[in-house]
Amino acid sequence: MPSDEQLSHARLIYSVAPAMGHNQESHPESHFRVPAIVNALEEMKLTSKFRGSEIIELQNFEPASVDDVASVHARSYVSGLEKVMDQASEKGLIFIDGSGPTYATATTFQESLVAAGAGLALVDSVVAASKKSTDPPAGFALIRPPGHHAIPKGPMGFCVFGNVAIAARYAQRVHGLKRVFIIDFDVHHGNGTNDAFYDDPDIFFLSTHQDGSYPGTGKFDEVGTGDGEGATLNMPLPGGSGDTTMRTVFDEVIAPCAQRFKPDIILVSAGYDAHVLDPLANLQYTTGTYYMLVSNIKQLAKDLCGGRCVFFLEGGYNLKSLSYSVADSFRALLGDHSLAPEFDKSNFLYEEPSKKVKQAIQRIKSIHSL
Repeated sequence: MPSDEQLSHARLIYSVAPAMGHNQESHPESHFRVPAIVNALEEMKLTSKFRGSEIIELQNFEPASVDDVASVHARSYVSGLEKVMDQASEKGLIFIDGSGPTYATATTFQESLVAAGAGLALVDSVVAASKKSTDPPAGFALIRPPGHHAIPKGPMGFCVFGNVAIAARYAQRVHGLKRVFIIDFDVHHGNGTNDAFYDDPDIFFLSTHQDGSYPGTGKFDEVGTGDGEGATLNMPLPGGSGDTTMRTVFDEVIAPCAQRFKPDIILVSAGYDAHVLDPLANLQYTTGTYYMLVSNIKQLAKDLCGGRCVFFLEGGYNLKSLSYSVADSFRALLGDHSLAPEFDKSNFLYEEPSKKVKQAIQRIKSIHSL
């Protein structure tokens, strides 16, 4: 844990868990993803080596405990995954879920605990900093395997443990932060996070995702159940939605929702696969879209919950657009100007389906009385 002195100077704290052993050749969710980001941060001088006390990289954090993971996932799944590590070791690689498909290697169990732990350590640091300052640093977990598809009873869609969900329960349990607002801007619906808190009124889950994309969940009318009814908001976006769409969605849906909910902390499933260059979907966000989103979310946290805000890497499979967009997200958190125009070229963008987007926004505002 950084000292109070270090925390008071920092604008951004990040942790790195690249899961180098968790890899399948030619699989999009590969061990090249986090190193590509780390290299870009070095090249663009966005590390403590260049920025001094403004940026802290958390070192030597503890992996999540089995109890931490079991606050979201069935113990039978957690222990079962640990048991199949011997089999993965013998075979080199096994498939643990058919959708995706989701693979495991001999190191997957341990590396997934490390990834979740990287998020929990950031929650600790951001909360500690928020006790000393009204403008604490934001946290960013550069981790894999990703988590938002992992359902309470098992893995799914490249995801092993629900990193953001585990952090939400941890924030409640360890820090007494009762009301958690989760924003998921990955191109795919965060069905695992959705399911973990579907009946919980204290954890608001808001997902924007491409309509009809994997795994096919996250329809408008999925709003929660029982006491949690109304605390889940799913916003499927028509294919081709981009920067203009997301600016409007932020202003008309995300911000009013968060303001009404009054969170104690904001957690973000930050997927970068809605980028126009990403191979796995058909939205057309730009690097500038991510700068805008991250900047606005940081401001929202400052306005609503003492600046407490932690981002968790989810998808993003074009290494170049992924690393540039995460770097620009770092700039947003540091208060630097965006360098997106250097990377974004408008000639590959086509017209957004504004009529369909308008209808979708009207529909969600009506369902959620926004």
